Amino acid sequence: MALRQTSKSGTKTPSVGEAGEAPSNPSGQAKRPETGQFQLQVDRQTKVSYGSYEAAERAGVAIKQSHPIVQVSVYNAGEGSTKIIELPDA
Repeated sequence: MALRQTSKSGTKTPSVGEAGEAPSNPSGQAKRPETGQFQLQVDRQTKVSYGSYEAAERAGVAIKQSHPIVQVSVYNAGEGSTKIIELPDA
């Protein structure tokens, strides 16, 4: 591993990798994967995306039945709209 060097002005130069290349993602955050149009969100956090609304809604209803206290919604990235999943009244 290469060490950082300090210039005379006191600023640090970026570290260089083993092969002499600069780090590809210096922020440490991975690139987000491509997402489908319909994103299933649990408590406003995106969990998975689907190609069709029906598939996302089925998964959302299953989660809502297992955990009725959480907020489950389907976000339509194409339209920019969100639909909250509610349990049917018994």
